[in-house]
Amino acid sequence: MRILKKTLKVLAIIVGIFVLLILSFCLYVWKVSDIQPPSVADTSAFSLPRNHIEGTLYHVNDNWIRKNRWGLYEMYISGAPFEMGVKEGKLSQEEIVSQEIAFTDEIKRMIPSKDYLHFLKYVVGFINRDLPDHVTDEYKQEIYGISHAAADSFSWIGNKYARILNYHAAHDIGHALQNMMLVGCTSFGAWGDKTVNGSMLLGRNFDFWVGDKFAENKIVSFYKPKNGFAFASITWGGFTGVVSGMNEKGLTVTINAARSDIPFGAATPVSLVAREVLQYAANIDQAIAIAKKRKMFVSESFLVGSTADKKSIIIEKTPSQLDVYDPGVNVIQCTNHYQSKLFENQKLNLEQKDKSASVYRYQRLQELMQQNYPLTPQKMATILRDRRGLGGANIGDGNEKAVNQLIAHHSIIFQPDSLKFWISTSPWQLGTYVCYDLRKIFSLNGLKQDKDIANVAENIAPDSFLSSKEFLHFLDYRKNKLALLHGLNIDTAQVVHSNPNMYDAYRIAGDYCLQNGWYQSAINYYNQALKHEVATKDEREAISKKIAISEKRLKQ
Repeated sequence: MRILKKTLKVLAIIVGIFVLLILSFCLYVWKVSDIQPPSVADTSAFSLPRNHIEGTLYHVNDNWIRKNRWGLYEMYISGAPFEMGVKEGKLSQEEIVSQEIAFTDEIKRMIPSKDYLHFLKYVVGFINRDLPDHVTDEYKQEIYGISHAAADSFSWIGNKYARILNYHAAHDIGHALQNMMLVGCTSFGAWGDKTVNGSMLLGRNFDFWVGDKFAENKIVSFYKPKNGFAFASITWGGFTGVVSGMNEKGLTVTINAARSDIPFGAATPVSLVAREVLQYAANIDQAIAIAKKRKMFVSESFLVGSTADKKSIIIEKTPSQLDVYDPGVNVIQCTNHYQSKLFENQKLNLEQKDKSASVYRYQRLQELMQQNYPLTPQKMATILRDRRGLGGANIGDGNEKAVNQLIAHHSIIFQPDSLKFWISTSPWQLGTYVCYDLRKIFSLNGLKQDKDIANVAENIAPDSFLSSKEFLHFLDYRKNKLALLHGLNIDTAQVVHSNPNMYDAYRIAGDYCLQNGWYQSAINYYNQALKHEVATKDEREAISKKIAISEKRLKQ
């Protein structure tokens, strides 16, 4: 009896210690998930008023925002970091709020459980517990200034500053935690004898999709910071990082995601590394030096075009290493795998090349470039809009193996030696590409009228696909795909008829039949899907598993 009491006492102590450890860990995670803002000595920018000038034009001092006739917001911001952030927040407050609503609505759709959402909040908070240590004071102050424009209704996620700061790492966390590859982009460039007049041309599709509403309010931002170079960036409300941009020295930066391991601690968000390169680098060597000194927790490619060096390279970076890919010729291509000697045979890179759509899309990109030399901005747009597979095969509209996956947040073409760029308008990269000249924009002394600031005469016309029956059919396909995502009824006959060469149309129909217990129909649709060009090995394996599940249930 005495031995039993001793055993129970020891067990109680062990359980007590375990519970205490769990409670201590939970308290720690709770504390670190609510990041506190930086201290700012001069907060006088808070008193700056926002004034409505006319039409869609608003001012804060000589900074401004307007919405152009093609649906793009255009914004000019200048000053010291905190001041810039406050002015950006005041000018784009409606866009910041709508962007957070769009982002959180999509997260809620993917994770409908409130309890799990709160749990995920603390998981992300734990991963990002040291995030402020990896963001420069300059960018923390700017983000803090922006955060004052955020809505009060999202306090369940965190305080305003913590939310806006964490959103800058959303790209990194998303594709690292589950290798979701929400950013499966394509970028390329040419110069010298590969372009009509020898000038450098660079293009990219930013294939980032977090729901349709997230891409509705794109902002073409023109920044003139107190320190560093003036630059342009294609962004959205509340986001001061860079995914596509060009500075006044004719240096461009675009980012492409690569396969990564699961992160266990914070580092500098990729978009803020790209922002620092754009703001402080005038040439390739300076860009590499900046990328080297920043630790990242995901793998990424930075395609850098440099007027000073008269060429483009790719900085390939993992959390622990960096290498540079220089093609040594007048063309460059980048999808979602590494090409440098250091990373070419890396395990994760080999998996990415084998299982993803990256290599196929890279090969299609090479075909298209070869067919269109010497390149012009119009031909760049034609390549970025291409929906076909290798050899021009019809692989279905929206296939991840195509250069144009019909999900792009934006598409952009740079001509850095003339400081011009063309940015796409909705839908995706199919609308007008609007032309901007950095020299013109940064020579403006404020904006007194709500008028065009773009080089309208140099715009690239919308894709003729927009006026075709095929486009209307694609919208039917997409309507059914989104309906399935939201748990609604779909028309299986319509979805396969609307996109008959797309494997995913049959997968969608098969999933709907499986959910409803129509197992033979599900098997038939899945088998049809496998006869078409499936985007990835993982998707092909997933469809095969669903066939096995359907066959098993059919026999029961």
